[in-house]
Amino acid sequence: MRLWHEALIQKLPRQQLLGQHRECAALRGNGWGRKHATVNYVFQHSPYKLFQFHMLVMDEMERRGYHPDQNWRKPEYRGKTCPAYQELTPCALTKPIYPEHNATYLQLCERLLAERT
Repeated sequence: MRLWHEALIQKLPRQQLLGQHRECAALRGNGWGRKHATVNYVFQHSPYKLFQFHMLVMDEMERRGYHPDQNWRKPEYRGKTCPAYQELTPCALTKPIYPEHNATYLQLCERLLAERT
């Protein structure tokens, strides 16, 4: 899995959008319990950035009529099996949220998305 470029969230087909929610939830929790080269960069940033990205995904899900668990809207929440952060300092929302999501990454994601649709 990967985090799609944030500019594509609204364009993701149903399967990719729901998969993105699962990926964000897993990364906010225990991160699948193993390293994964395509998403490890998220751990080099504040967990608050992943929360911000996840909110984009959840907003799009709700716009399409899905009802994700509202606990994920709490920045400290990490899932049912992972203890919540005791304190999570907010950070400014940047665009893109992750600096790794640059123009080159957008082109890669567009190509990969075209191959899947």
